[in-house]
Amino acid sequence: MVAPSPFAASTPDPASARTDRTVLGGIAAIVLAAVLIGTLVPAPHRPVAVAPSADLTCAEWGDGCRVCQRQADGPACSLPGIACVAGEMRCLRRTGD
Repeated sequence: MVAPSPFAASTPDPASARTDRTVLGGIAAIVLAAVLIGTLVPAPHRPVAVAPSADLTCAEWGDGCRVCQRQADGPACSLPGIACVAGEMRCLRRTGD
């Protein structure tokens, strides 16, 4: 008598196949729901970035090379250095600070 090989394909029983289909259907439904929610829900509104020179509450702003201050007669800015690499313009000091 020959012993059955552990690698031989066996026919699955109907109850196990039904359970597998149910689990696979549930996973597909969750993935579909996540995709639909991601595409249908509107993105949160981000505030519009205002340049520091246009923001009246910003008293001093700069980019790492130049520094500007709000004066009574208009903004006054320093001169950049020779080898300066400018970064992002940001507010350094607000009015009342």
